Amino acid sequence: MDYRPLGKTGIEVSSLSFGASALGSVFRDIDEPDCIEAVHTALENGTNYFDVAPAYGNTRAESVLGKALKGIPRDHYRLSTKAGKYGPSIPNGPCDFDYTYERISKEIDLSMERLGVDYLDIVHLHDFEYENGVHIESAFDEGFPALQTLKSQGRIGAIGAGIYPIDLWQRVVSEAPVEVILLHNHYCLNDTRALELLPICQEKGIGIINASPFASSLLTGGPVADWHPSTPADRVVFKAAADFCAQQGVSIAKLAFQFASQNSDFPTTLFSTASNESLLRNLKWHQEPYDSDLLNETLQFLEPVRNKQWNYDLGIV
Repeated sequence: MDYRPLGKTGIEVSSLSFGASALGSVFRDIDEPDCIEAVHTALENGTNYFDVAPAYGNTRAESVLGKALKGIPRDHYRLSTKAGKYGPSIPNGPCDFDYTYERISKEIDLSMERLGVDYLDIVHLHDFEYENGVHIESAFDEGFPALQTLKSQGRIGAIGAGIYPIDLWQRVVSEAPVEVILLHNHYCLNDTRALELLPICQEKGIGIINASPFASSLLTGGPVADWHPSTPADRVVFKAAADFCAQQGVSIAKLAFQFASQNSDFPTTLFSTASNESLLRNLKWHQEPYDSDLLNETLQFLEPVRNKQWNYDLGIV
């Protein structure tokens, strides 16, 4: 496993990192012992950065990750969670969005309690583009200042953000006090708009976490999560690409993971799993070079959905 500096934060992260959304049953129902085993296997194989959020499974992901990390020396891992998006408080209900200092400060303490730590290396302001953008100004006016205050108190390290729209990312990296950004679904086979943010992030020393190499299940070759906002026509395109790869003897999941994780312009690629088997498979894939001819042919299949922006506000992640 390689380790790289995460911008100017002073944090070194493993080239592959562990996204804990799957521990909250975001993609499928999970078995808690399997989740804990996967976290331990990740640590044993050199992964040192773990990301989670209270909104994943309505705090379940944080609780499971906390159980997995219990007894592990704190200097063996870097940990981030998110703030501003919570819930849902009732089954299948809407999430709760609150970017005030009072709520964020309270929730950060609760997150640390579930995770079993007294310090968070990074906190990302979470999904403030949701609900048609009504929370955006609150995020800038209240949320980011709240994180600055928590940092000044020594409760958190670096300030980050985790959102989706590229146009909003342009504003965030230009105006917000972010030291880290968590980009999901913007450097994968079907979407490489993360490259648009590289120059300013490199200029300002902002670390980039490249998340969702499988495009939130679109590039696995298997069932797509029910909540994903892609259209039936979109899914036909992804299936055709997956079928083509399979005909060549390579799964589209393998090609997708290799493509996303092997670009060293991004310090770390974050993927989510609750399975020891898939964790070890991904670690293996990361070390193997991909077939550039197969890549180019697969990209042609995906051209109809290239850089297409979906409305994740309709989903749950």
